[in-house]
Amino acid sequence: MTRRQFLAQSASFAAAFVAEPANAIRIRLNSAKPLGAVIPRNFVGLGYEISSVARTGLLSAANHSYVELVRGLGPQGVIRIGGNTSDYSTFSAGGSAVSAPKATVINAANLQELGSFLEATGWDLIWGLNLGRGTEKEAVDEAQAVAISAKGRLLALEIGNEPDLFGHNATHRPTGYGYKDFLLEYRRYKDAIRRVLPGVAFAGPDVAGATDWVRQFATDEGHDLRLLTHHYYRECANPTSTLEKLLKDDPKLPPELAQLSAASAASHLPYRICETNSFCGGGKLGVSDTFGAALWVLDFMFKLAAAGAAGVNMETGVNQVGFISFYSPIGDDERGAYNAAPEYLGMRAFVQASQGRLISAEYDPGAINLVAYAVENRSRQMTVTIVNRDATQGAEVVISAARPLIRANLSRLTAPSLQSKDGVSLSPPEQSKIQEGQCRVQLAAASAAIVVVEQAA
Repeated sequence: MTRRQFLAQSASFAAAFVAEPANAIRIRLNSAKPLGAVIPRNFVGLGYEISSVARTGLLSAANHSYVELVRGLGPQGVIRIGGNTSDYSTFSAGGSAVSAPKATVINAANLQELGSFLEATGWDLIWGLNLGRGTEKEAVDEAQAVAISAKGRLLALEIGNEPDLFGHNATHRPTGYGYKDFLLEYRRYKDAIRRVLPGVAFAGPDVAGATDWVRQFATDEGHDLRLLTHHYYRECANPTSTLEKLLKDDPKLPPELAQLSAASAASHLPYRICETNSFCGGGKLGVSDTFGAALWVLDFMFKLAAAGAAGVNMETGVNQVGFISFYSPIGDDERGAYNAAPEYLGMRAFVQASQGRLISAEYDPGAINLVAYAVENRSRQMTVTIVNRDATQGAEVVISAARPLIRANLSRLTAPSLQSKDGVSLSPPEQSKIQEGQCRVQLAAASAAIVVVEQAA
């Protein structure tokens, strides 16, 4: 070996040593270990209080900028209309529309606009009927009007919003109101509606937190349901609702999802988290409206998909107390201007990264607050989503698979800081380097990456 060859080889060894830091996080992809079914095309959804429908011109095909923002979350999706305001609302075909927390009135013109909005976006509808303060006759009239306006895009009707809380402080029913009381009322309403809409589908029980109600409801009504539905929030907004808390795993979520998955499997029915966001009550200012919420929602949606959920509806727009929620993915100045809030970019990243079936991604993040998910599509491309929830530590990630990787494209979800409300960016895909059959990604603190890789044949 000549001196020149020796020096070149030594430099090569040194370069390899530098490129292989001891704290690199290795992600090993295993497409032979699928983690469940293909993620549904309509997994992503938005959720609205019924008072939003009474805001003339909002959910309308004529609201072009809003339509485009919704379509930006995918060609298929689900709009869920309900919320606390639905159990105080009334339908008056020829009445004047009123958007108010406990006095909303929707009319036929509102529903016609909604129907045009569904047609323009290509999304389907879950509609919640008033069980709290309404009557069977009113529910029948409203269900008929909704079915006519939505045409073939009515996925299901729900009867009541969070009925497990009806007896809490005697909100809608006396203290002590329980599951059996709800089931009797639900069946009366359902039978009345079916007499005029024999083919309409139902979803439920739409509970706030009583996961055992879902199991019982699946047993009692599973033969006549399209979806099981449940709500989720980390907690209601309070002084302890911080970004640090939001970006750490919620210990109550895995057992809740495990129970829902078990009820779904036993009844052969899909389940959907049809009302959710960061912190209930409209979210936390300075937390729910920041880039941290974008990272949270990207991770959260993958957690739901990994637990077998059929979809999720992120609460949006005006909330149950009458203001535009801090967590709303679509910003609304209430003067006709709309924008993609940070959380919207996290949802869009999920849509980009979730086309296919979840597969095993084996890794050890060590001391870094980092999570990763992998999806394989029909073309055998694998998409790895890496969410670095750590505010202070970046990471080098090394991605490998059973066979050498030959191509990789990389998109990044970034912002100036976790607290940023502006400057949030989801970059277009760019080619990424492959070294020795592996893809190396430098990931900054508080950021995410979407890496599409291909293996050698």
